[in-house]
Amino acid sequence: MSHKEHKYEVKVEWAGNRGSGTSHYRAYGREHVIQAGAKPPIPGSSDPAFLGDASRWNPEDLLVASLSACHQLWYLHLCCEAGVEAIAYCDHAEGLMIEDRETGGRFTKVILRPQVTITKSSDVAAAQRLHHDAHAKCYIANSVNFPVTCEAEIFVA
Repeated sequence: MSHKEHKYEVKVEWAGNRGSGTSHYRAYGREHVIQAGAKPPIPGSSDPAFLGDASRWNPEDLLVASLSACHQLWYLHLCCEAGVEAIAYCDHAEGLMIEDRETGGRFTKVILRPQVTITKSSDVAAAQRLHHDAHAKCYIANSVNFPVTCEAEIFVA
């Protein structure tokens, strides 16, 4: 089997120096900017539970979003190949992270809850089954060490 390698480069630059750097825990901001090539920058911070800015993306949001987006992209691709015509897709994904004094914390699970609308001429059973196949192919889900489950709903237009 041949393998292809793909490289992803991002720049994460801290923007939270409030004049005294990291002199103490409350002295610095958690704001940062995530950039990749010519793509629009992503304003980042830590979760508000860790003194972050709630109006910015945090790493935990981005991890859950990556899992959801990867599943969606594989699912739509597999629908196209299988002749299932998806006309709408919306996921309300949720991740659960626990804090641990020893390790800092970790995600224990992510639940994807895609709601997919298909045309009347599409096979509902196939549309449901393709979520299993999308999960098996998702690069991000294959890279994490916690369970990622999918509770999909299929609607017919």
